[in-house]
Amino acid sequence: MDLSSLKAPAGATKKRKRVGRGESSGWGKTAGRGNKGQKARSGGKVRAGFEGGQMPLARRLPKRGFRNPFREKYVAVNLTDICRKFSQGAVINEEALLASGVLRKKGDKVKILAKGDINFPVTIKLSKISQAAKEKITAAGGTVEEVI
Repeated sequence: MDLSSLKAPAGATKKRKRVGRGESSGWGKTAGRGNKGQKARSGGKVRAGFEGGQMPLARRLPKRGFRNPFREKYVAVNLTDICRKFSQGAVINEEALLASGVLRKKGDKVKILAKGDINFPVTIKLSKISQAAKEKITAAGGTVEEVI
């Protein structure tokens, strides 16, 4: 068997529809576009959401709220996650959290929260950490460095 002997299975390929090639083809004259009107013309399309002049749904429905485009989202990492994934004396930064699987993708902003307890010293080098988490880490003998 070689590449030149391969062919697609039956029914996998179809002949392309050639329109406007005479009446006897079945796709002559108007070529499946119907008679006249916007969609019969070349370039005759309607934009997405257009409802033929009727007030579109997007404008009929009431608008509420506000979306802040500058909002910063943070991934919450609890002390229980740190206890589970790291050992005594570990240096915890974004790279370490990525490597351990606590963070899923690079570039996620992280904030350490105080849920759970920690009973061994660790060094944390992150930009956001809650005050309660800071107190628990320092009480366990660890250090916290806020990196900007």
